[in-house]
Amino acid sequence: VQLVESGGGLVQPGGSLRLSCAASGFTFSMYAMRWYRQAPEKERELVAVISSVGGSINYAESVKGRFTISRDNAKNTVYLQMNSLKPEDTAVYSCSVRRASVDFWGQGTQVTVSS
Repeated sequence: VQLVESGGGLVQPGGSLRLSCAASGFTFSMYAMRWYRQAPEKERELVAVISSVGGSINYAESVKGRFTISRDNAKNTVYLQMNSLKPEDTAVYSCSVRRASVDFWGQGTQVTVSS
């Protein structure tokens, strides 16, 4: 299993970013995918979850209405569109898949929201 995130960076408050997570090494279309984030000195937070074919989606309360998770099973990629970003969204964002009761993670991508 390999998960590779991209799309992070520095953005001003109110701005937008789109994160991508390219997956390989497993049958992507069969598994739910998750985006997590972890800010310095804080616990990891589950941001969004999307089911295997995208029919079920859930968000953390802190990002509802601002973030959108989606997936393209033909491209083995899951996305996180982040709008109206706030300084408190600053964190390392990682995608994850649970396969056979084992959680696999990407290396993460840094998102910094600052003026």
